Amino acid sequence: MAETGKPPTREELRAHLVRTMIAGDVATPRQNNLLHYRRMAAGNPYYQFGLELKPSWTERSVLEMMVERCGVNPDPGHVYGDDTIDPEITIDALEAMGDRIGLAARRRENVVVATGHPATLTPVYQAVARALEGAGCRILTPAAGWTYEIDVDYGGSDLRRIVYAEPGVAMLEGEDFRTHHTHDPHPMEAMLRELAAGTGAASGGTGGSTGGDPEAWPDLAIADHGWAGAAGQAGIDTVGFADCNDPALFAGAAEGKVDVVVPLDDGVSPHHYAPLTAYLLARAGLYSGD
Repeated sequence: MAETGKPPTREELRAHLVRTMIAGDVATPRQNNLLHYRRMAAGNPYYQFGLELKPSWTERSVLEMMVERCGVNPDPGHVYGDDTIDPEITIDALEAMGDRIGLAARRRENVVVATGHPATLTPVYQAVARALEGAGCRILTPAAGWTYEIDVDYGGSDLRRIVYAEPGVAMLEGEDFRTHHTHDPHPMEAMLRELAAGTGAASGGTGGSTGGDPEAWPDLAIADHGWAGAAGQAGIDTVGFADCNDPALFAGAAEGKVDVVVPLDDGVSPHHYAPLTAYLLARAGLYSGD
C-alpha cells in the first residue's frame, strides 16, 4: 500500500481491490446477479432504481452490458457460484468520478450526497462531502425527517425517514433508530421535490437555508441505488457506486441518464474502502492526507 500520507498508486489500489474482494473475484453470487438482471429487464420497479429504462432490455442484453461495464463473467452458462468485477474497469470509472467531483469543486457546485448502503459506504461519502464543502460547494440537505411507509417481513410495516450524517450524507433511518439499506428512489424524489419548491437546506460554501433560493438545485448527485437512479432520471449529473447485482445504474449509464458508475462490491468492511477514497479524492484534486 501507499506510504503514509499518500494516496495509493493505480497499481497499489488494484492490488488492494483484489485482495479485499472489492473487485476481482467477489462474493456476490452469480445466481443472484442473474435473477436481478432478469427482473430489471422485466421492468420490476424495485430493480430499476427509479430510472425509466427502455423496454428493449433482455436478460441476455443486460448480461452483455454488465460484462462491458462491470466485468462480470461473460459465460451465459455460468449460472451458479461467485462472480467477478474487473478492477481495471473499477479504477477507470473511479478516475472518471474523480474528474467530475474535481470539476464540481472548481465550480463550487450544489451537490447532493446519499447512500442506500449506510453500514459500509458512509465513510466514503462523508470524506467526499467534507472535501467538497471545504472547497466551497453547497452540500444540500433537503427533506430531513421526511417519512414513508414500507412493507416488512411477516406482513408488517415500518416507517423510514431521511436523516443526514455529517456533513450532509442522506440515508434512511427506521423506527428502531437504526440506518437501513434501501433500493428505493422515493427519498431522493422527495428531496428533489423540496428543492424544486425552494424549501431545502444547505451547508458549506455559501451556507444557509435554500428556502426561496432558485439556485438551490443540485448540479451533481453522488449516490448509489435508488438515490442515484432518481437523480439521474431527473436530469442531474450523477456519479456513484454499484455492485454487480445492481444492473439498473449501469443500464442508466448505457442510456445516458447516469454519468459514471463505479463497479465494486458494496458490502465489504468499511475500512477497506479507505484507499479507494484516497485515490478518488486525489484524482479530484481534493486529497489532504488526513
